[in-house]
Formats: sequence, C-alpha cells, structure tokens
Amino acid sequence: MHNIITSLTKIQKQINDFNKEENTKLPNIIAVSKTFPMEKIIPLVEHGHVHFGENKVQEAFEKWPKIKEQYPHIKLHMLGKIQSNKVKFLLPLFDFIHSLDNLKLAQKISDSQINKKIKPGIFIQINIGNEVQKNGIDLDNLKSFYEECVNNLGLNIIGLMCLPPADKKPEKYFKLLNELNKSYQLKELSMGMSADYLDALKHGATFLRLGSIIFGSRS
Repeated sequence: MHNIITSLTKIQKQINDFNKEENTKLPNIIAVSKTFPMEKIIPLVEHGHVHFGENKVQEAFEKWPKIKEQYPHIKLHMLGKIQSNKVKFLLPLFDFIHSLDNLKLAQKISDSQINKKIKPGIFIQINIGNEVQKNGIDLDNLKSFYEECVNNLGLNIIGLMCLPPADKKPEKYFKLLNELNKSYQLKELSMGMSADYLDALKHGATFLRLGSIIFGSRS
C-alpha cells in the first residue's frame, strides 16, 4: 500500500538536502488533494501538514469546511480554473488563490473580499509558454493587469504562478517566471509539480504543487 507520510517525508528530505547545497529558503509543499477522499488526506492533516490544494470549488466545499474548523492552522489553496459564479464560495474557505487569470474574476474576488472582510493571498497565473489552449495572463498584458489588481481592486497579489508547456523542458520557463516575479518585487512564486519540482526549486519556487508524488496515482 502507498504510504502518504513516507512519501512526504522522502520529498522533504530531498528538498532539505537540495536547499543545503543551494542555500535557498525552504519552500512550502502544497499537497494537491483533488479527487482524493478525506480518508487519504486526514493522515497528512494529523501528521501536521499545513498546505493543501484543490482544483474545484464544489469538491473543496464538500471536503474541507469541517476539517478546517477542527484544524484552524490548515491553509487551503485554490489551484484550478475558477468560474465567476463560484467566486462567492471561495472565501473564507480558501486562504490562497493560484489561478487569477482575467479581469472579470479579479473584480469578483475584489467585491467578495470587501463583503467578507477577508483578503486571500493571490497569485497571477501567467501563460508562460504563450499557449493557445492554456489559461493565464499574456506577458504583454501583465503590467497593466497587475497594476489594475493592486491599485484599483485592492487585491493582495503575493506572486506569480505558471504551468510550463508539457512538451518542453521547464527550466527556461521557471527562470523567466522568477525574473518576472523579482521585477515586481513579489515574495512568493508558485511553480513546480510532481515531475519538475527540483527544477522549480533551482529558480526560486516558494510554493510547490505536489499531488501524485505524495498521494500516489489518481484512479
């Protein structure tokens, strides 16, 4: 049987060893729990793991409210595409949003955070490989989008996020995202998944989104 705690411990050791060599700050590991039932997730919660990620608002709403009441230190991250009619359910369930990718959504989150007096940490999703099929802000529009979010909508933008092209080596995209992040003086950087997290670490990732490598393969 796949042991989730053993998997997480192995990854943590690997990251610690890497960090000693590179002398970088330890990243946060988001255990991407989408599609997994709570009985698979609870051992990690009881082990003291803090950061968890979901892709669908509905699924998160069915799984997390009670657990977050019991374990108030848990931080929940929204990683997937957000439909604007679901924004009203985002707060206060999610502490972080990684997939801000358009102005309409930014406006809705802004309205919601004013109503609920809660400010989640938000990452702007960048279409780093300029791929037609992917969501995200184009590099050409980033400056104006960022300024609108921060200056006019009062969003707490803490970093950038990307999904590099699946058919190319990710390093050049991670390097570019890190440079962009620094140019906006943003402190957090969301990149790196089960297949490429060590590459992401080399380029300053502070949040890694790890699913199958922790939980095993999805059915």
